[in-house]
Amino acid sequence: MELRQLEYFVAVAEEANFTRAAQRVHISQSGVSAQLKQLERELGAELIDRSGRAATLTTAGKAALEHARTALRAAAELRRSVDEVTGLVRGELTVGMLKGCTIAPFFDALAAFRQAHPGVALALIEDDADALIAKVRTGEADAAIVAVATETPPDLATIEISRERLVAAAPPNHPLTKAKQRTTTLKELANHPLICLPKGAGIRAAFDQSCAAAAINAKVQLEAGAPNTVGDLAARGLGVAVLSETTAAPLADRLKILQIADAHTEAVLALIWPRSPNPALSELMACARRAFFTHP
Repeated sequence: MELRQLEYFVAVAEEANFTRAAQRVHISQSGVSAQLKQLERELGAELIDRSGRAATLTTAGKAALEHARTALRAAAELRRSVDEVTGLVRGELTVGMLKGCTIAPFFDALAAFRQAHPGVALALIEDDADALIAKVRTGEADAAIVAVATETPPDLATIEISRERLVAAAPPNHPLTKAKQRTTTLKELANHPLICLPKGAGIRAAFDQSCAAAAINAKVQLEAGAPNTVGDLAARGLGVAVLSETTAAPLADRLKILQIADAHTEAVLALIWPRSPNPALSELMACARRAFFTHP
């Protein structure tokens, strides 16, 4: 009896179909069928009823299923325990990042991890902060770099990268900038068309919370998924951009940056992951700490 046979058996039982099971375990349908027949011969009983359109469990199969799952879980835990002792890291990590992410230390961390652990496959996904937080919680993503308003999710482990105030950015010929002022207020901004990231983004949450706290009804008329796009729209006179200090900095050659004096909710940039990481994820977080906080 081999672990792969148990894996194929569980796949067929859960998919109720040999073709889907074969796709799931990445071998041919005939390979799955042959290995299951061998397992059945060793056990002396049929586990799968093949007579109908769906592959269903026999009485023996129902009795064997949970034992097979338990054996596979035990094998995975065995491998994890040995990996922790030997320092060997393998597997796959899915890492989430904000749309339009240009955070160089984050990319440096990924590169350092890949060089140190070539046996781990890395997958990257992009989304807004709310969606990424949800994906880390459900396990769809192993870690993510997100922007949130004021506080990071308390149920997740966190590396806080930065904490910034919000700013406004407008063209040099805009009424807000003609007065050569360096600051503005939420009340002043409410008198102009505003451009910001969509709901679900940390910067947008910080802006909405600041407006609510000040009882200001400032409406965002245009939304874009990346800070650079928000700046491009503002540079063309379509409105005043609302961004964080760091995301607005690259726009300073085209737009005038104004502090928003009464926007007190901060935008927090953070790396988040589950509190019980596997060995590969622990190594990636170690690379992230070095990339963000170790200076030459």
